[in-house]
Amino acid sequence: MLQILLVTFPFFALVLAGYVAARRRLLPLEAIPGLNGFVLYFALPCMLYRFGSTTPIAQLLDVNVAGVYVVCGLLMVGVTIAFTLNARIRWNDASLGALVAAFPNSGFMGVPLIVALLGASAAGTVILTMVVDMLVTSSLCIALSRLDTAEGNGRSAVIDAGRKALKGVLANPMPWAIILGGTASAWAFTLPRPVEQTVWLLADSASPVALFTIGAVLARAQMTANHPMPLADYLPVAVMKLFIHPMLVLAVGLLAIQAGLPLTSSSLTVMVLVAALPSASNVSLLAERFGADNGRIARIILVTTAVSFLTFSGAVALMT
Repeated sequence: MLQILLVTFPFFALVLAGYVAARRRLLPLEAIPGLNGFVLYFALPCMLYRFGSTTPIAQLLDVNVAGVYVVCGLLMVGVTIAFTLNARIRWNDASLGALVAAFPNSGFMGVPLIVALLGASAAGTVILTMVVDMLVTSSLCIALSRLDTAEGNGRSAVIDAGRKALKGVLANPMPWAIILGGTASAWAFTLPRPVEQTVWLLADSASPVALFTIGAVLARAQMTANHPMPLADYLPVAVMKLFIHPMLVLAVGLLAIQAGLPLTSSSLTVMVLVAALPSASNVSLLAERFGADNGRIARIILVTTAVSFLTFSGAVALMT
């Protein structure tokens, strides 16, 4: 366990450093969008391209991994909405809450952390789960979040939400980086040496800047929250993310293997660790965009990020 903590500690320490820097105003809040932009549009796409281009294409197109992960994501969304939907938390808040329960922070945190723990061979599985979350889970939850307005506007509100979700996916550089990296892997293409070195330098910067930015984003969300909230509104969802999600992936994966699905134990281990990650910090941006209670979403992300230092390390100890 000590060896695992020695690997995971620096990652969570960088998150804490970003949090403290923003809370103490050592990092101006106005600078956080700039950090986010650097990670999202430069560093992280380069890292995903590097992993994609150096990963066998079969790992990036593993339908067994994608199928099991899709089933688990749909179950998490359905269960979370059924558990949280009530007279106060309507479809918009329940759906974005379901997204934060089913969408792990696999981009900013998962790829570098799991690769550091398990080696570069784990990158393909992590990247594939990211694609599923960006294309399927996010689009579904955004569409469901429009059911409140659909009562007055019919199906047009849901269709419009689906279009916005698709537009958001197309405008996101991460899927394109994965596609380009997978294409390069399939064709054994390598970038010209000077270009490759530039891309690799940006890729190396992705992990520390992304982790520092996560902490700063969480601090900003906590500092701008303007109303108290009962624990029952957000703590159960955080528990579902940290405990139910990885256990569900493990159970469904084991059932799939017993049923004869050619899912390898190493792929299942990576999937469980992905599910054990804290909630994706970018869901807070989606909640703000679609008018959900961003204070609730931010609290879920903050709790899962803080507690996952222990829960994620425990999952690693159990699965490896």
